[in-house]
Amino acid sequence: MIGGDPGRGAGHVPARLRGAVRRLGRGAARLGRGARRLGGGARRLPPLGLLALVLVPVTGVAAYRASHRPVVVDPGVGDVVRVGVADGDSVPGYLAASRNRLARLVATPPSAPTGGVYALVSLDGYRDPDQLVPVLDGFEVVRVYARVPLPDTQTEIVALPVQRVPQDVVGGMDAEATRKDAEASDERSRAGTATDPQHRAVFSANADVAAAEAAAYRRHCACVYAAVVRASPGGLARLADRPGVRAVDPAPQVTRLDHAVFRAPLPEQTSTVEPPPDRGYRAGPGG
Repeated sequence: MIGGDPGRGAGHVPARLRGAVRRLGRGAARLGRGARRLGGGARRLPPLGLLALVLVPVTGVAAYRASHRPVVVDPGVGDVVRVGVADGDSVPGYLAASRNRLARLVATPPSAPTGGVYALVSLDGYRDPDQLVPVLDGFEVVRVYARVPLPDTQTEIVALPVQRVPQDVVGGMDAEATRKDAEASDERSRAGTATDPQHRAVFSANADVAAAEAAAYRRHCACVYAAVVRASPGGLARLADRPGVRAVDPAPQVTRLDHAVFRAPLPEQTSTVEPPPDRGYRAGPGG
């Protein structure tokens, strides 16, 4: 049950990354851009990881160990509990471990949980706000996670606070569209004043990605891939059986959302948790 997230996030402040872009050449600048998109500021997740191939015979052992390992706490940062995946994790192992944790919770529920148990819900694909309704209807949803799945591009993961589905998801996407418009304008201004051609190209590419993200959020895209809910153990078990739900990872140790970070595997991550490809987004006709 290890991971990282925002709440709206953990990581570095985007301004620092942009400062790094100004100081470094193309290679380091592109790395900073990717970190900002997948892991940047107060609302973003840490960079997604990479690592080895997981063989099927190992999955059961990995799942058993993961489901029985102690709660992960970060000392010195207010006892932050991490729920979900970590860089290099086996996705099949994580899914199996989540099922094991949920089964144990149902078999031995905590004594009188106040308001239910928080859980990280991973979806098997990206959903638009309306498509979330049949998946999450009847459950207390406190947050959803979204990213615009542009081809071959590492886009920013954002956390949207939610009480009503789909209304608050729509509102959150509208706010993200406005923020991304401002980001695109800022990057274009930087490109316009940059004297180094390499830096200018990086800023222009950042602007193209931000503009594409803004356009996607404005049309209320199929971008949501995870949620945090709160329910009884039995309710979480029923949710896990709903179509479209990939995993329900219960976190009974979480009592305060501001002391927890959640990180779900992306729908396209099927073997290990590793970064999506980032070969350079190119805006098509019409942006």
